[in-house]
Amino acid sequence: MKFKVIDGMVAGTKRPPDIPFFLGLWNLLSGFLVPLPGSGRILLLLKKSGRIRTSIFNRCSSPSRPHSSMRNKDRISYFYDGDVGNVYFGPNHPMKPHRLCMTHHLVLAYELHKKMEIYRPHKAYPVELAQFHSPDYVEFLQRITPDTQSLFSSEMKKYNLGEDCPVFDNLFEFCQLYAGGTIDAARRLNNQLCDVAVNWAGGLHHAKKCEASGFCYINDLVLGILELLKYHARVLYIDIDVHHGDGVEEAFYFTDRVMTVSFHKYGDLFFPGTGDVKDVGEREGKFYAINVPLKDGIDDGSFLRLFKTVITKVMDCYVPGAIVLQCGADSLAGDRLGCFNLSIDGHAACVKFVKQLNLPLLVTGGGGYTKENVARCWTVETGALLGVELPSEIPENDYIKYFAPDYSLKSPSGHMENMNTKSYLNSIRQQVCENLSSIQHAPGVQMHEVPPDFYIPDIDEDEQNPDERIDRQTRDKQIQREDEYYEADNDNDQIMDDA
Repeated sequence: MKFKVIDGMVAGTKRPPDIPFFLGLWNLLSGFLVPLPGSGRILLLLKKSGRIRTSIFNRCSSPSRPHSSMRNKDRISYFYDGDVGNVYFGPNHPMKPHRLCMTHHLVLAYELHKKMEIYRPHKAYPVELAQFHSPDYVEFLQRITPDTQSLFSSEMKKYNLGEDCPVFDNLFEFCQLYAGGTIDAARRLNNQLCDVAVNWAGGLHHAKKCEASGFCYINDLVLGILELLKYHARVLYIDIDVHHGDGVEEAFYFTDRVMTVSFHKYGDLFFPGTGDVKDVGEREGKFYAINVPLKDGIDDGSFLRLFKTVITKVMDCYVPGAIVLQCGADSLAGDRLGCFNLSIDGHAACVKFVKQLNLPLLVTGGGGYTKENVARCWTVETGALLGVELPSEIPENDYIKYFAPDYSLKSPSGHMENMNTKSYLNSIRQQVCENLSSIQHAPGVQMHEVPPDFYIPDIDEDEQNPDERIDRQTRDKQIQREDEYYEADNDNDQIMDDA
């Protein structure tokens, strides 16, 4: 049984209630909930400005997903906020969030936005981030600034902030936006409002529970998976970033509720140094962590054969209810920090293969440090998710100069020597398949009531500082609809008064 939101918005408005509402102790990894006492119907009353607001929840069965043959066309939800690409990690730092602006403008130039539902994500609140991260770490990220970091040297060291993970202006807002996009994407999938949800700003897979790592501060992927686990007994995580998805694997290392599958460079002290094929998980999670360690120079053909074989075997053994796909673009040939030989077409072929599995799919970005190739790659993959083949000639857009001199969308594979011999790849394939043969087929889980999504507080305009910078999202929230309050049969406030 699950809870379904009947009236999740504040009655009489288009806004959600002011506070998160918890329905009991929820342990996502075991799927167990201790419900609040009472009947199956729950009524939440909130009083604000002298008006009674209501939110009603009913017990209902888990939503069913239409069979793939019944779907005429996949519904794609796409999340983007322009502010996420405006932060600056600092001089000489390889992470350039500006790549997200380039990607979005390329998506617009190809008019892909006309085929998707476009959403600006909410800023994830600290209580949402603390569903995985420790509250003290979240609180520190919220208050640290470039001007004050010198006063907190011990905390900076404790939380691994510094050279790789610098403190910069609007750091916490940046984390809120990219994490909010992945959380929102998972919720739309849970509520069957789309078939595929895309957040290219997400995919920061190295962040740990209590510390930053590898340019990552908040692990949005873990937060998105935790949301999906409210509705799905099993979630499959696939990572094609050149770096091992260590933060996600670590978060779910002891559970069979999530299977993590990472294809990455391993060895030669390559960051983060984890992800051996022998690392398979522990306790209930033993054999549910799948690592595919690769060597320098792997090309499209070798990668795709291995990818399709492993994912096909995973699907047969694990039978997930939803998939999260991290599409780090640093596995492309010519990446500033990468060492693989994949073309954009080869990278996108992995996305196409996962999409045709016809499961709820959450797609994120990740690494990628040659920004023009990142924009090319994620635009091609947006088209692939839409089933659209894009012309190679890049249309005019605000960032056209970055794609000189050929202004081509596609990038060929590189010319590195492929150090992955057939015998090495066969041995990896054999070990992975043996590990998968050891798991319980499609492990079950006892599912009970599911808590509703977190709710976002309203803006209190009286408490705002007129001299303070206001971002786009906040400005949007201040625009009141003409039908915000109305007198009609659907006026829930009137209904409550009558009651």
